Amino acid sequence: MYSKKKQFDRRYLLILAVVIIALVLVVLSVALKKDRNLNFFERFAKDTGMIVLKVAYSPFNFVKEQIAEMQEKDNLYEKYKELKEKEDEMDSLQAENDNLRNEVNNLKESLDLNSILSDKVLLNATVVNRNIGYWYEEVTVDKGSKDGIEENMAVITSKGLIGSVSKVSSHSSSVKLLSNENMSDKISVKIRVNDDQYVFGLISGYTAKNNTYTVEGISENVDIPKGADVVTTGMGSMFPSGIQVGTVTKVTTDNFDLSKVVKVKSSVDFNDIDYVTVLKREA
Repeated sequence: MYSKKKQFDRRYLLILAVVIIALVLVVLSVALKKDRNLNFFERFAKDTGMIVLKVAYSPFNFVKEQIAEMQEKDNLYEKYKELKEKEDEMDSLQAENDNLRNEVNNLKESLDLNSILSDKVLLNATVVNRNIGYWYEEVTVDKGSKDGIEENMAVITSKGLIGSVSKVSSHSSSVKLLSNENMSDKISVKIRVNDDQYVFGLISGYTAKNNTYTVEGISENVDIPKGADVVTTGMGSMFPSGIQVGTVTKVTTDNFDLSKVVKVKSSVDFNDIDYVTVLKREA
């Protein structure tokens, strides 16, 4: 009796399972049809599912937003620290710059320097004329008074000093070269003896054959090494301090054996001058 009942229950469960599977297949076949409208129960189930998903995900979204906000705050704080450090560096550099400016002004006063290179505004110009008969005496450039050029302004190239402005018209200027053998103005220069010592002298002439200047008036009893740098001193009203002139090639003494005579190889090739820079006085 018990075995028959158990067998009946299995048949009942089997039939029920077949019916449920059939109903699921029918529902799926209807649901998979294209271009059909959802019935009430389907819409209800879909909307309910979306609400449940939103409610379930809301804590995760909240945590995610909080983490993102904290990361953004950390990034902003790091940027703030970087800007603060740069601001502190700028304050330090400004203070250092002010201190250096004061030192330069004091140095100019103590050495009677009328100008230094940093006081000048650079104006580039092109050589437009050079007379073969006066090849080593002057050149003409394409900038004039309209560009702010005045007489006696220093003129350089990328290699060093070449001369000064001698004549000015509206749109061009003549530059008197240091290679001019009839140079009347003696130029004050200083020769670097060692890291912190200079000797001072005057350029008294130029020799085109070997492109060298003659520097005289050095009375200091010091050894001047070959290859020593020679630059302008800034004394006088024409050439600012620190412009490269050349390097020492030979050292002798004058006829009376009282002062040294130094031969200085020019840093500029006066046969090859196409572009120059005029050192305008800063307004």
